[in-house]
Amino acid sequence: MATTNAAAATYAQSPYFHVANARDLTGRDRVLYRLLEMVPGLVSWGTIVTVVVLSIYKPVVAAYFIIAFDLYWLLKTIYFSMHQRHNFRRLRHNMQLDWAEMLQQLKFENLRHMVILPYYQESEAIVKQAIESVVGSQYDMQRVIVVLAAEERAGQEALDIGEKMVQRYKHSVEHIILTVHPEGQPGEIRGKGPNITYAAEEAKRRIVDVEAIPYEDIIVSAFDIDTVVEPQYFSCLTWHFLTTEEPHKASFQPVPLYNNNIWDAPAISRVAAFSSTFWQMIQQERAEKLTTFSSHAISFKALDDVGFWQKNMISDDSRIFWNLYFAHDGDYRVVPISYPVSMDANLSTSFFGTMKNIYRQHLRWMWGQENIPYMMFGFIKNKYIPLKQKIFHTFVQIEGFWSLATAPLIILLLGWLPLLLGGDAFRDTVLSYNLPYVTRNLMIVAMLGLILSAYIAFSLMPRLPEQVRHKKKRYVGAVLQWLLVPFTIVVFGALPGLHAQTRSLFGWYMGEFWVTPKHRAADAHAV
Repeated sequence: MATTNAAAATYAQSPYFHVANARDLTGRDRVLYRLLEMVPGLVSWGTIVTVVVLSIYKPVVAAYFIIAFDLYWLLKTIYFSMHQRHNFRRLRHNMQLDWAEMLQQLKFENLRHMVILPYYQESEAIVKQAIESVVGSQYDMQRVIVVLAAEERAGQEALDIGEKMVQRYKHSVEHIILTVHPEGQPGEIRGKGPNITYAAEEAKRRIVDVEAIPYEDIIVSAFDIDTVVEPQYFSCLTWHFLTTEEPHKASFQPVPLYNNNIWDAPAISRVAAFSSTFWQMIQQERAEKLTTFSSHAISFKALDDVGFWQKNMISDDSRIFWNLYFAHDGDYRVVPISYPVSMDANLSTSFFGTMKNIYRQHLRWMWGQENIPYMMFGFIKNKYIPLKQKIFHTFVQIEGFWSLATAPLIILLLGWLPLLLGGDAFRDTVLSYNLPYVTRNLMIVAMLGLILSAYIAFSLMPRLPEQVRHKKKRYVGAVLQWLLVPFTIVVFGALPGLHAQTRSLFGWYMGEFWVTPKHRAADAHAV
């Protein structure tokens, strides 16, 4: 394994570098890791139980805590809204730039792009659209390698689609190959990580090493199969790669827009989709807190140094950041490129099917809390990372998952507990009379941020096709949909967050990557 320094070599070869959960360890390490897995759940459930207990026995304390928490969340909402607005302006600016012209000032002819497109049982139309967006980019396609990564367990129909795509586009790019990830490999889960790692290793064996392409000259974009790139994505990514100091110690993160089928999706799915987009936009403005998510790009050299993506856990897209972070003793970062890629919003054949799929997708995303014990365990084992850095990342990750799981419940539901459980003595106080008004007014002010969200979402949505009926009604619905936010942040935010943390608390691990079904229906009954 090629590595950047002796410390990285030692760490990347350690028995805990690719650990997925406590079961992968033995002895004291296993006990320690198991305790760390319990931290997110203990913090979140501890907060909820504390609010309930205080509401019964110390309702005055609980009331002051709830008011203080609401004020904290109001300030945080203002802070988030500022970042969201700044990134929206940056996103629009970057989409208007001529990145190809900007590249002419740099030497980039040696670079190649490798695009990995893993797929399972998606339709030929979805696979084709992803490839079409690549080959239709404003970039020299003779410096682009496309790797279609199929799963053997998907069956012959999926393999036939891959072969058909290879034949159709073999003259459109420098190379396009089909890889078939074998089923049932030891030490692997069923998931995206094993598939894209196998695809990268096959591309290395069949193309990169055969043609002696330097690893440091390849930028790998690991996409979902529904990812559709904007025309200047590769130029924008190349420019950021070349202008970043030590680009092999950086990952590159675009902004995910769930726009491909946004008008087909029901309102609740649109709100959930844009909420995910907005969170990533906010994180783009806080690069020191940003980790890789979904579709991302990394140099082939960096990936090869750590053995590519992990094969034994769910959150491979964020775990690769922590792998590389520890392999470089903390000298690794994510560079936000503030340029979009489009993917699908959740859509099923029925409304309740869509609801179920949104929940399952968000549960999988919330399972990203499995990186917290990995991170904390790594901080204990790795002595080269500065203590200040360890404290910062530990706080950021724990606070982030804690907020997602508890804030909606405290703000919208638990805030009334002192009045319900505090007894007659508390209900006779001035504080009990003012508590509903104070919390309501704070939350009304906080909800004003939805106006900005509605404007940004409306600006990012594609125009409705001319033949669509009732266009005015659809546009009005796209604005009014934001009234669903209180519902979505509880049902698709707090509940899957608590669900994931509870599973981790009791050691009920998620053993398989749930693939979000891709469904598009032009005549779906969106509201």
